[in-house]
Amino acid sequence: MVAQAVQRLIRLVVISCAFLFAASVHAYGTNEQETLVGLKAQFPSAKFQQQTIPFPHWQFETATGETAYAFETIEAAPIPAYSGKPINHLVIMDDKGDVISVEVLEHHEPILLVGIPEKKLTAFVNQYIGLNIKQKIRVGSGEQEGQVMIDSITGATVTVIVVNQTVLRAARKLAKALKLPGFIEDTSIRDPIVKAELFNQSDWLTLTGDGSIRRLLLDYGQVDKAFIGTGAESEQPLTEEKSKKAFIDLWYAPINQPTIGRNLLGDDQYNWLQGELDPGDQAVVLMANGKYSFRGNGFVRGGIFDRVQLLQGDREITFRDKDYFRLNDVFIDGFPRLKERAIFIARAIDNQPSLNLARPWQMELLVRRQIGALDSEFVSFSTDYMLPDQYLDFPPPPVIEEEQPLWVEIWQQKQFQLAVLGSALILLTMVLFAQDWLVRRPKLFWYIRHGYLLFTLVFIGWYALGQLSIVNVFTFLHALLNNFSWDIFLLDPVIFMLWGFTAASIVLWGRGVFCGWLCPFGALQELINMAARALKIKQFEPPAAIHERLWAVKYIILLALFGLSLDSLATAERFAEVEPFKTSIMLKFSREWGFVLYSVILLVMSIFTRKLYCRYICPLGAALTIPGRFRIFDWLKRRKECGQPCQLCARECEIQAIEKDGRINPNECHHCLDCQVTYFNDHRCPPLVQQRKKQRKRDQANQIPVVETFSP
Repeated sequence: MVAQAVQRLIRLVVISCAFLFAASVHAYGTNEQETLVGLKAQFPSAKFQQQTIPFPHWQFETATGETAYAFETIEAAPIPAYSGKPINHLVIMDDKGDVISVEVLEHHEPILLVGIPEKKLTAFVNQYIGLNIKQKIRVGSGEQEGQVMIDSITGATVTVIVVNQTVLRAARKLAKALKLPGFIEDTSIRDPIVKAELFNQSDWLTLTGDGSIRRLLLDYGQVDKAFIGTGAESEQPLTEEKSKKAFIDLWYAPINQPTIGRNLLGDDQYNWLQGELDPGDQAVVLMANGKYSFRGNGFVRGGIFDRVQLLQGDREITFRDKDYFRLNDVFIDGFPRLKERAIFIARAIDNQPSLNLARPWQMELLVRRQIGALDSEFVSFSTDYMLPDQYLDFPPPPVIEEEQPLWVEIWQQKQFQLAVLGSALILLTMVLFAQDWLVRRPKLFWYIRHGYLLFTLVFIGWYALGQLSIVNVFTFLHALLNNFSWDIFLLDPVIFMLWGFTAASIVLWGRGVFCGWLCPFGALQELINMAARALKIKQFEPPAAIHERLWAVKYIILLALFGLSLDSLATAERFAEVEPFKTSIMLKFSREWGFVLYSVILLVMSIFTRKLYCRYICPLGAALTIPGRFRIFDWLKRRKECGQPCQLCARECEIQAIEKDGRINPNECHHCLDCQVTYFNDHRCPPLVQQRKKQRKRDQANQIPVVETFSP
C-alpha cells in the first residue's frame, strides 16, 4: 500500500509539473517593422531616417530638438549569451552618448524565460537611462573608483553581464562611427619628450646638415613673383642679375636645447639666457644677411615686431620689444658671419609653453612693399621646423587594446569563487583516491562526507549558483550541431569548472560522484533525510519490483525533453523545469507559488524516502548514466559472498542501487561509499565477522597453557 501511494504521488508530481510548464510556454521576440512601429508610438512627432552605416539604425529628433539614434544591438554586438544566442535590445541614445531608453526585444535565456519575472529584466535595463556610454559601467555592487555600478539580477548574473556588454559595445560602435563628441580618437599625435639636458659638442656644418639649424633663403626674383597680382606688383621686370641676388638669407633655430643653444651662444651667454627665461618660455635665434631686415627699421619701443612670427597649429606667436635680445657674439665653429642676429622669446601662457618643441612649427617672414604715401602690401614666406629625432625621446606606440572576450572579464570577477571551488574539487579528488583508507575510519569519513554535502549546498549551490542542469547538456549538443564555440560555455566559470570535473570523474568513477557529492539539490535532499533519520522518522522504501520500474521514469523524461529540444531548444528548456534546481537553488525559493510548491513536495518526500527525486525523476542523472557506462575502473569492492548468502549491503543501500546478487548497479549508484564502510568493517560485514571469529578461535587454540611448579 505504501509503495503504491508513493508511486501515485510521483506520477501526480510529474503530470502536474508538465501542465504547469506547458502553460508557461510563450514566444518572446520582435522584428524590424514592429520595432519601427514602437518607435513611432514613443515619438509620434518624429521623422525617422533609416541609416545603414556602420549598421542599420534610425536617426530622428526628439521633442526637445536633440538628435537621437535608435538601433538594435544584434546588428552590432551579437554576443552569445548563456543560451548560446545573442540578446537583442532596442537602444535609444542622443548625440552626446546619453542613454534615453533600453528595451529587450528578444532573448532565449532559460533563466529569464521561466524563473525570473520580466519586470526584473525591465528594471535592470532601465538603470541605463540617463547614463553616458563613455562611462565605465559595470554590473555589481559597491563603489568602484571611476566606474558606475548597476545592480545585478540574482540568479542571472551571467546573463546581465552579457546584456551590459551588448548594450555598451553596440552603442560605442555607433558613436565612434558617427564621430559623436568624445568618441573621436586621435592616436596619431603622441608628443615625444625633448631631451632637455642633452649636449654634444658640434659645429655649424653639422647642425645645419642634420636640421638643427634651418634656413630661409629668398632672392629678389622670388619676392617679386610673390607680389604679382597685388597692388604692389613691380611695373618694371627685374634684370636677371638682380633677380638672383639674395633678398634675405635667414637662419633660425630653437636654443633652449643645449646642443643647439650652447654651441651657438657659448657657455656664458647660454647660462645668461637661461636666467632670463621663465618656466615654459622658449628662445629662438634668428640670424641673417641680405638687404631685408627681419627686425624692421620702423620698430619702436613698446611695439610689435611685424616682420617675423612663429606659427604652430592655429596659434600665432608674435614678439614685442621685451621678447627681444640682441645677440652680439656667436661662438660655433664654421659660423658664416651673419650680420643681423637676435634672440626672440616665445613667452609661456599661464605657465604653459606657447611653443611646443616636440611638435612641428613654422617660422613666417612678412615682406612689405609701400604703395604710395600711406598704403602697403604684405606677402609672407614660411618654412617648417621640427626638432631632429636625436633630441627627442619617443614614447612607445599606443597600444590599441582589443576588447577582450566577455568570458575573460567574468572569470576575473569570480576569482574567489573559482579558487574555493578548485580547492574543494582537489579535496574531493583526494577523498576518492583515498576512499579505502577513509572508509576504515567511519567517524572521520562521516564528518568529511556530510561536511562536504553542506559545502556543496551552501557554497556551490546557494552562493556560487553552481547547479548543473539538463539544459547544459542540451546546449552543448546543439552547439556541436551548429557553430560550436567554447565562449558560450566559458561565460559561467563555476558551471564550466564543475562540468570539467564531472566529465573527468565519469571516466574514472562513473556518474555517481556528481550525483552523490556535487549536486546541490541532491545534497539538500540527503541532508534533510539524514536529519529525519536522526529524529527517528520512519522511512518508506518501495518494493524492489516497483523500484526497478520507477527507475524508468527519469529516462522517459530525458527522452521526452531531448525530443522537444530537436524541435525547439527554448521549449525543451521550459519543460526542463521538471528539475527543481532553479527554484530551490538558483532562486532560493523566491518564485511563483506553483514552482515553489513542486520543489517543496519533492523535499518533503525526501524526509521519508532518501533522494526520491534523484532516483526516479532527474533527467540529468539519466543523461550522465550514458557516458558513465564507459568508466575505466571499478572502485567499489565486492566479495563472492555478496548477494549469496549476504544481503546486508543491499538492505542498507538507501537508494537501492545494489542488486540481490550483490552487484552494484553503476547506473544508479551515487558513490556515497556507505557500502564500502560496511565492506571493511569486521564487526558488520558477515564474511569479515566470520573470519574474525575463526581467527579468534585459532588464536585461542594456539595459546600454550602455563604450568605452575611448586618447590618443596
